[in-house]
Amino acid sequence: MTCAHCPPAIEKAAAVVPGVISASVNPSTKVARIDYDSAWTKITDILHAIRSVGYTVGTATMRVPIKNMHCGSCLTRIELGLQMVPGVISARASLETNAADVEYQPEKVDFPAVRKAIESAGYHVAEPKIEPNAEVLDPAEAANEQEYRTLMRKFWFAAAVSIPVMALSYPDLVPGLRDWMPMGSETRRMVWSLLGVISLPVMVWAGSQFFTGMWDALKHRAANMHTLIAIGISAAFAYSVVTVAWPQFFPRMALAEVFWDVTDVVVALVVLGLALEIKAKGRTSQAIKKLIGLQAKTARVLRDGTERDIPVEEVLVDDTVVVRPGEKIAVDGEVTAGASAVDESMITGESIPVEKQVGDEVIGGTLNKTGSFKFKATKVGKDTALATIIRMVKDAQGSKAPIQRVVDTVSAYFVPAVMILAILAFIAWYNFGPEPRLVYATIVLVTTLIIACPCALGLATPTSLTVGIGKGAENGILIRSGDALQASEKLNAVILDKTGTITKGEPALTDVVVTQGNTEADVLRLTASLERGSEHPLGEAIVKGADARGLKLSDAEGFAAIPGHGVGGRIDGREVLFGNAKLMRDRGIAIDMLQKDWERLAEEGKTPMYVGIDGKAAGLVAVADTVKPDSKAAIDALKALGIEVVMLTGDNERTGRAIARQVGIERVLAEVLPNDKAHEVQKLQLEGKAVGMVGDGVNDAPALAQADVGFAIGTGTDVAIEASDVTLIKGSLVGVVTAIEISRATMRNVRQNLVGAFGYNSLGIPVAMGVLYPFIGLLLSPLIAAAAMAFSSVTVVTNANRLRLFQPRRTAS
Repeated sequence: MTCAHCPPAIEKAAAVVPGVISASVNPSTKVARIDYDSAWTKITDILHAIRSVGYTVGTATMRVPIKNMHCGSCLTRIELGLQMVPGVISARASLETNAADVEYQPEKVDFPAVRKAIESAGYHVAEPKIEPNAEVLDPAEAANEQEYRTLMRKFWFAAAVSIPVMALSYPDLVPGLRDWMPMGSETRRMVWSLLGVISLPVMVWAGSQFFTGMWDALKHRAANMHTLIAIGISAAFAYSVVTVAWPQFFPRMALAEVFWDVTDVVVALVVLGLALEIKAKGRTSQAIKKLIGLQAKTARVLRDGTERDIPVEEVLVDDTVVVRPGEKIAVDGEVTAGASAVDESMITGESIPVEKQVGDEVIGGTLNKTGSFKFKATKVGKDTALATIIRMVKDAQGSKAPIQRVVDTVSAYFVPAVMILAILAFIAWYNFGPEPRLVYATIVLVTTLIIACPCALGLATPTSLTVGIGKGAENGILIRSGDALQASEKLNAVILDKTGTITKGEPALTDVVVTQGNTEADVLRLTASLERGSEHPLGEAIVKGADARGLKLSDAEGFAAIPGHGVGGRIDGREVLFGNAKLMRDRGIAIDMLQKDWERLAEEGKTPMYVGIDGKAAGLVAVADTVKPDSKAAIDALKALGIEVVMLTGDNERTGRAIARQVGIERVLAEVLPNDKAHEVQKLQLEGKAVGMVGDGVNDAPALAQADVGFAIGTGTDVAIEASDVTLIKGSLVGVVTAIEISRATMRNVRQNLVGAFGYNSLGIPVAMGVLYPFIGLLLSPLIAAAAMAFSSVTVVTNANRLRLFQPRRTAS
């Protein structure tokens, strides 16, 4: 808050939130006091309202890596536990990041309180053992790597034990074993006892995470994926123990079978599936790893007159940094000496190197190509553009799309429902199934528990979101949340602010028209020489235009500004006037021969001005805010996507229409005051349209917040970027097209994953229960069920990784 207008703006924004009773802001303490009805309002709604008008709320965030989260019910329990901590505003757990993102009030919450809440929910904070001298970029990534290695060790142990156990569990199928281990013999019983002994470590050690996960859930009267696996392998193991220890319990020898192989193979396959899932999930975050890898390790800083190579963490604001060809730029800054071309593709997605001169900004992490230069550091550490991008992408990848919240709710009821179905199937088979009924009932119980896969449901959405948001970052598009990604897919109307969005946002020389006896070069040289003494932005545009054409300017004598009319002066002994028609008429200069050209240029949305030399009309010089080179191609691409494009401008109708004609826009909203922009967005929404708003200025912030999806041009103001859902780093409208394409591709991938996950469970569970047995005699083996369950999650994550190959089709040249 910087001025007297800030407190009323914040109070007004908070007051319109449903359920807020009163809001008052103290400008001296910079604290807002808000009374609200908690039955109607969430704190997050109030914070969103304040942020939407461009202010930063005094909360902090932390990301806490968590061990052993595997399904939607895990997420729900952790989030509820964290939200119960006083001072925690929101908590969002993600299977994709294996972490919880917590927004909290720093004066009320500390890390021990967060840890306690996680542990009380039955989970543990991941604190990996890090090898000495090992480079660790991310604690969560290190914890995942450690868990992967542990699971693979468990898999190899379980697989090694499974081979002899499977061979000796079915001696009747092997001629030599059948004679050595006849049914009912003491030899068979002793061999099976030995198999039970060597299977016990598989269940106790290799399958330990299933039992600890089940116990943690049971302590909180809940069930999860671990519960299903633990009950399944325990049932198989217990049946086998009874078979070997008390065979007399079974009325017929055919019932006396062992299922050690089920225990061992199920543990091996499910553990392998978890390990592969962790590895595949790691690949979904390649975009973040690439961004982190862009950060320079050292910087060459000029201190006390000498160049020193220091760690990038030690660079201070206002340090002078020296960059040579082929080196990375260490931090953000402003060029103070030298020139070069810089490859900014890793940040902006723009492949062509950008020329840098004195006064231009450079971005940390980009690559210097040709020349050497020095720059003054302006942003270091966590404030650099790259660090901000990494932080935004991480936050977005940890967010949830609306569709995922529905899936999480379903997942919370999924495990108890499967357990009930498994028990019902057991009872049905035991009462009505063929002989040996107890064996069949046990197989059905174990198979039903094992084939159900809540993990695939839980992973279907976040894996795709992670890849999609990362893909956006690779293309210079920062998508703030899963909500924004999902909403972008549904857009059918986009409002484009004119100035700075469709156009460059600064005037440029466009036309020079001359009368007979004069040349364009001479008229422009004299006009630019005169305007060199002016501070008017239109004058600056004319001077830049003359410089670009290589014209040598002269000094003006007797320069005079004529308010409301123009300027005059003597250049190289010639009297030069430059201004509007009234100035020319007042000085007796006839301009009728230029009238048609003036009207034509004005109709094109340009600002034409008369030039008089030595008392005669010499021509017209026109200036306009020119259209960006790729705006028309981007607008054509938006139309090809089936999206209506609307232009919004504060300029007059004629100027707005002229620009609209150049880029192919039919609907123009002209002469719109800054305060009315949000209202225009709302009117379009009332027509039943899902509206995207693209802007770059402070006055665009309310409209960006009002729109279903707000796109901020990254070259614009911080306030516009803060109020937006999507930030386009390049400042090109092509980014809007790419963002919508990425959104559509990502949500299509999410739906594929959900269809696969729901379809797998919808088909697999009935088959495991034996529904097909009366018709075709098919009864699923627990081993096949375990393989299917293990690889269903891997399939979902692998499908999400396909998004990494996605390339936007509609790009402007």
